[in-house]
Amino acid sequence: MSAVRPAPQEVDAVVIGAGFAGLYTVYRLKQMGLTHRAFERGGGVGGTWYWNRYPGASSDSESWVYSFTFSRELEQEWTWSRRFPEQPEILSYLEHVAERFDLKPSFAFNTRVTGAAYDEATARWHVETEHGEQISARFLITAVGCLSAAQVPKIPGLGQFKGAWYHTGEWPHEGVDFTGKRVGVIGTGSSGIQSIPVIAKQASHLTVFQRTPNFSVPARNRALSREEVETLKRNIREIRETCRWSSIGQPYDWKDAEALKVDQAALRRQFEADWEKGGFEWMFGSFRDLLVDPQANALAADFVREKIQAVVKDPEVARKLTPSGYPIGTKRLPLDAGYFETFNRDNVSLVDLRETPIEEIVATGIRTRERVHELDAIVFATGFDALTGPLTRVGIRGRGGETLAAKWTAGPQTYLGVCTRGFPNLFMVTGPGSPSVLGNMPTSIEQHVDWIFDCITHMRELGQSTIEPTAEAEAAWVAHVKELADATLFPHTDSWYMGANIPGKPRVFMPYIGGFGTYRQLCAEVAEKGYEGFSFA
Repeated sequence: MSAVRPAPQEVDAVVIGAGFAGLYTVYRLKQMGLTHRAFERGGGVGGTWYWNRYPGASSDSESWVYSFTFSRELEQEWTWSRRFPEQPEILSYLEHVAERFDLKPSFAFNTRVTGAAYDEATARWHVETEHGEQISARFLITAVGCLSAAQVPKIPGLGQFKGAWYHTGEWPHEGVDFTGKRVGVIGTGSSGIQSIPVIAKQASHLTVFQRTPNFSVPARNRALSREEVETLKRNIREIRETCRWSSIGQPYDWKDAEALKVDQAALRRQFEADWEKGGFEWMFGSFRDLLVDPQANALAADFVREKIQAVVKDPEVARKLTPSGYPIGTKRLPLDAGYFETFNRDNVSLVDLRETPIEEIVATGIRTRERVHELDAIVFATGFDALTGPLTRVGIRGRGGETLAAKWTAGPQTYLGVCTRGFPNLFMVTGPGSPSVLGNMPTSIEQHVDWIFDCITHMRELGQSTIEPTAEAEAAWVAHVKELADATLFPHTDSWYMGANIPGKPRVFMPYIGGFGTYRQLCAEVAEKGYEGFSFA
């Protein structure tokens, strides 16, 4: 006789993920007294920061805003050491939050969710894990992050490489010692630009395989003084409020002036002043026409090109490192700590893959069209299947058994980036169609989670069982997201914002670019109108 399968455990909500979003979601569930189970494939809390332990890993939002706002006591008791927090400190912070608010008991760690199917008869989600556990939940809340599905390019021969290889997004927790090693790094996006200067100081020789030259601005990271910390803690509420309503969730916003209407000498002075200040503000707290007018954008791009050529001593290497052919800021703009200066080192060489493409990986290294580069280790700084990948890889099936992947064949379809039709009671924290990756993630996460729980409260008060977008509201939102993106320079560039880094992925600009403050207001208006655009059962 076959064993009788036990009935699934019934809870109000299942949460997937234990990063910023998962922790705050569980905090709110506990606050509301809702029964829940939460799952995390990693061995502890941290999400992105549990996995991204590569050398030089750091946030590109300042520490005092790259953190939670829900507890005033937490804001005052935690002290950040640096302007831009590095991975170990961010992970320590999230572990502190989990301990302080007793969130860890809610999570099953080292547990991957392998499927979630909506049962129309019971109006519940049936969730399965890799360990065979089954849970029945009224709500399914994904807190899987936007940049968590690591992408390793399908280069022939990887299996025959005799050395070690790593992806920056799934770094060994014990760390990697590159001392005396010949290392190859493939990719010059944000993780490559952060890790390359650090690896170069360890390796006997570093070869950087560059697919597309990238713009980058200096982070100017530094330790915070006691006086700065005291001032920040004193003004933190005011700083937070600015973040909530600014365009990218940061404590600054676009200048009122336009680059094309400013005297060129004054423009240059402003660019120089912001460059010395460092950080995202150079681009996203600058002139408001930089991302919508090609001529204005060219002024900013030329400024950075000059900086690259002034730093890199070898004119041929400088030429290869100088970006062209796409507007600055339309790919993820990295912050660096001496990235371009690294190419002045004697133990660093640059391979331009546009001129000499990779043909295969061999036992002893990487073969390009030109020659074999002998290597002991390969680092893939090749990014992620962003925004949609973390969701479609879970195996979520909605009404009629349709998968998210099937529904989103032509691009993600959501309403407000938080729900998608045909998947009742599925809430996506910072899903595609929301601002998410276009600014400070904790700002976006808290707004989304708070909106979700206000919505659940509304449903409880009215005795409603399910919620999902109407077809009309979803179609209108998708069109609105596209219309806003098309008014900018972003669609002119092959970037992961557009899904262009994943073979076969539809070329669609996925985030909402109308600004954090505008988006927050739109979400509030939807709620005030009785959750206009949603249908309740």
